[in-house]
Amino acid sequence: MLCNVRPRISSWFKRDPEPCFPADEDPNGTTPVLSRDVTLDPSKKTWLRLYIPRKRDNLSSSKLPLIMYYHGGGFIFSSADSAAHDIFLKGLVEKIGAMLISLDYRLAPENRLPAAYDDAMDCLNWIKNTQDKWVREFADFGNVYLFGTSAGGNLAYNAGLRAASIAENLNPVKITGLILHHPYFSGSKRTLSEERLKDDSLLPLDSIDKMFDLCLPKGADHDHEYCNPLANGGSEHIAKMKGLGWRVFVSGCFDDPLVDAINACGEMLEAKGIEVVKYFGDGFHAMELFNPSYALPFYDAIKAFMSTST
Repeated sequence: MLCNVRPRISSWFKRDPEPCFPADEDPNGTTPVLSRDVTLDPSKKTWLRLYIPRKRDNLSSSKLPLIMYYHGGGFIFSSADSAAHDIFLKGLVEKIGAMLISLDYRLAPENRLPAAYDDAMDCLNWIKNTQDKWVREFADFGNVYLFGTSAGGNLAYNAGLRAASIAENLNPVKITGLILHHPYFSGSKRTLSEERLKDDSLLPLDSIDKMFDLCLPKGADHDHEYCNPLANGGSEHIAKMKGLGWRVFVSGCFDDPLVDAINACGEMLEAKGIEVVKYFGDGFHAMELFNPSYALPFYDAIKAFMSTST
């Protein structure tokens, strides 16, 4: 189990290697979740980690909901095989009984946004066309969720907007909803939570700003649509999202500097007619990722959201 200590963003800027776990698809093993890695686009050096629960009940009559997951890291660090993400996702897959695909996308500043969004769309098209044995055998293409933590929540939101705009071209892949886990949003105008928690030990305000400076298109300010989902009144594609019947799960913590921006995004979506399920409480940014004991009630909330969507 990971220790109950907040990591420090300042140390991550050094780009020190994170502890990583290999995939485990041993059919004779005892782990409750199997995983394996596949290449997405060799020219971009993008790849995927696939997860399935070892115990799969009633698959003769139904398949598993499919979660497309995007890791956190401010768009500048971390990976799909990092120990923290691997532990978090195995717990999720075991708890809710879904298939999950985690994308290792290109990072900034070498590959600024929208590179990561492009990679997310590459993955959706890969799912649509792949003959991968696990995807074809276990995934329910009619019940797909885009789920991301922190920067991955930002990615899930923006990839969702793109996917909604071309939903017909993604058939038979049908997205049911978005799961935004402490999504990484901000803006040029400081929110009350950013001011109150500007010296937060995990995610201080200068780090929030610096990571956006490194990942946004050159010359963009922090009211660019990739940073601030409320820019220009919100994306025109939200109406398409509503028409498709998507639901959105938004989570945040009150000791996270991003909480006001996260809540504002949820309120904006509600005002535009999207059904939003909110999961807010005490704690710090992405705490369910850093300590598995915090994740258990979160898994239950995700399971309830997905069951209601279905």
